[in-house]
Amino acid sequence: MKVLVTGSAGRFGRAVVATLVNVGHEVIGVDLLPDRSGLCAASLPADLSDPGEAFDVVTRHRPEAVVHLAAVATPFSRTDTLTYRVNTQAAFNVCHASLQSGVRRVVVASSPTVIGYGAPDRSWRPESLPLDETHPVRPWNAYSLSKAAAEQIVRSFAVASGKRAAFAALRPCFVIAPEEWAGAPTQTGHTVRQRLDDPALSGTALFNYLDARDGGEMVRVLLDALPELPNGEVFFAGAADALAREPLAEVVPRVHPELAEWAGTLTGTKPAFSTAKAERLLGWRPGRSWRTELLETSTPDLS
Repeated sequence: MKVLVTGSAGRFGRAVVATLVNVGHEVIGVDLLPDRSGLCAASLPADLSDPGEAFDVVTRHRPEAVVHLAAVATPFSRTDTLTYRVNTQAAFNVCHASLQSGVRRVVVASSPTVIGYGAPDRSWRPESLPLDETHPVRPWNAYSLSKAAAEQIVRSFAVASGKRAAFAALRPCFVIAPEEWAGAPTQTGHTVRQRLDDPALSGTALFNYLDARDGGEMVRVLLDALPELPNGEVFFAGAADALAREPLAEVVPRVHPELAEWAGTLTGTKPAFSTAKAERLLGWRPGRSWRTELLETSTPDLS
């Protein structure tokens, strides 16, 4: 297929582009940053929060599928007003342009933060752990609210499209690019090793993470499966373990005392986020973890 990937130069976008190209898809990259990979058949910058630019890039290339990753990528990195406006407007514009232009498959990136963990007053409580896609959405900041709105946009266009197009939303956990396993800073500025050494750093996100290459493979299988899925589905994508040296049953009560009564179900290496739905409907399972990718002289056995 010809696939248009927005946010193609980002840490997640680069892996998605590489995965799609490796299996024979023609990829058109859209990003305000230049394409340094050389993998895209074409690339161009565009402000997707502008309706005209969003329609221009989609209609110019007439892709069969669109993967929308472009966004203000982290909470509190820009003003709340800009974050919400850019993320929601871009998601709407890309979905609208895709449907109007005859695109048949559309995947939009959301975020696990829509669940609402990390609220500053520590009032958030899970209904159960591990978290799955049935858990209520409780956004509390502009970023998570914008991603919850993006999911609603996906559901709305899924209904409006009838059988003309298939839509899905993807909630990738904290994305770690290959170079970050080797010591490059992650999106928070800390290295992976620092996040492992100081549980408070990963604890704010309940120790979730995803190798970017596993995320790219998730996008690939999701695009393949879209026509056979219920329209507007939402999927978590995360590693099969937690970004923690100790079982979450032990470390979560120290970082989040208010969650102690729920943490006991997370024994061994079990993560706080379930990808059982992706395994059941897509046959996707993550293949990489910090234990396989981060070179350690000694790794504890938590099984």
